[in-house]
Amino acid sequence: MFGLTKKDATLLVIVAILAIFAPFILNPFPEGSAMAQFNAGYPDLMQRLVIFGIFAIGFNILFGLTGYLSFGHAAFLGVGSYAAIWMMKLLTMNVIPAIIISVAVAGLFSLLVGWISLRRSGIYFSILTLAFAQMSYSLAYSVLAPITGGETGLQPKVDDPRVLDTLLGGGGSSRANLFGLEMGSSYEMAVGGWIFTFNAGYYIAAVVMLAAFYLSIRIFRSPFGMMLRAVKSNQQRLNYTGLNSKPYTLAAFVISGMYAGLAGGLLVAMDTQVGAERMFWTASGEVVLMTILGGAGTLIGPVLGAGFIKYMENIVSKINKTVLEQWFAFMPDGMEDFFITLVYPFVGKGWHLTLGLMFMMVVIFLPGGLVEGGQRIGRIFRRKDRNSSDAELDAAKQRNTPPAE
Repeated sequence: MFGLTKKDATLLVIVAILAIFAPFILNPFPEGSAMAQFNAGYPDLMQRLVIFGIFAIGFNILFGLTGYLSFGHAAFLGVGSYAAIWMMKLLTMNVIPAIIISVAVAGLFSLLVGWISLRRSGIYFSILTLAFAQMSYSLAYSVLAPITGGETGLQPKVDDPRVLDTLLGGGGSSRANLFGLEMGSSYEMAVGGWIFTFNAGYYIAAVVMLAAFYLSIRIFRSPFGMMLRAVKSNQQRLNYTGLNSKPYTLAAFVISGMYAGLAGGLLVAMDTQVGAERMFWTASGEVVLMTILGGAGTLIGPVLGAGFIKYMENIVSKINKTVLEQWFAFMPDGMEDFFITLVYPFVGKGWHLTLGLMFMMVVIFLPGGLVEGGQRIGRIFRRKDRNSSDAELDAAKQRNTPPAE
């Protein structure tokens, strides 16, 4: 299917099913229940899950395949966002041109950064990309404030030119849309105690994410992907064969930067406000965590890592003392206070502590990330099935009767 092997096609179908039914999957608890705190099926979070999934997929093409660790990918996310917002201010609020220009501008910027940074490898490459990202952040925050809006950022205004919209008679609207369908449009479906929200912006972002995921599969399975793996395995030995690895690594860097620009453009399409904080070094570190946590070099790992971190950031961070008091209210006073004191440092503002501990556990015990954890669980079940089948076969032989079908 679509030029994919059966295994890859199955993986793509699984990701598509998860994306389509996300409003149901992410809302497992009825509204008003004590566990509704953990529901994540609201539009803003679902959009961020798929958009940062795209960001992590692109980063994985560089880091997972070539082993080049970039600490500056937030620069391309920010550049793509600024390109998209200016397209919306000057041309049209339709998200298609904004997304296209965000990918193109981020690709050109990543070509420049990659051409310079890839002259070095290892930690020197990482430091160079970090330096470019921080310079970009400083430029956006202060020097280029007339273009970027500085610390206040940019957002569309009613009196912006929007040449194309004006020509078509719709220049007064400052809401992002897809041929008239606003990104904020939602439909709520109530089923018993559950409320499921279907948001237009989320499904548009999900379709783009599926296309980006499909493209990453084709890259991973292509001869180009094999060359990138050879770079990661032993670049010096590859150079000894007479092959120049630089064009391949530069191409991977640019593709990765274009993915980041795509994510930046989609962020603007969903929330039409851009600030320089998207280019700060912590945003670059976040995508590194997403990729490693999910499983660097795997196909679905970065998507899982992005979803996990964004879930922690938006759900676990909202658990405060009031919520904990409700959870432990059934306990005696002394025991209730003890458990609240024990749990509170790991939730709310302390969610980073929980994330850090979980990241340490994954790196120590699951070097392959969440994907390796899933594979280990799968092997356990397969081993149990195999043992039960062997035991049935042995019993049948002893009875001198054929095994049950």
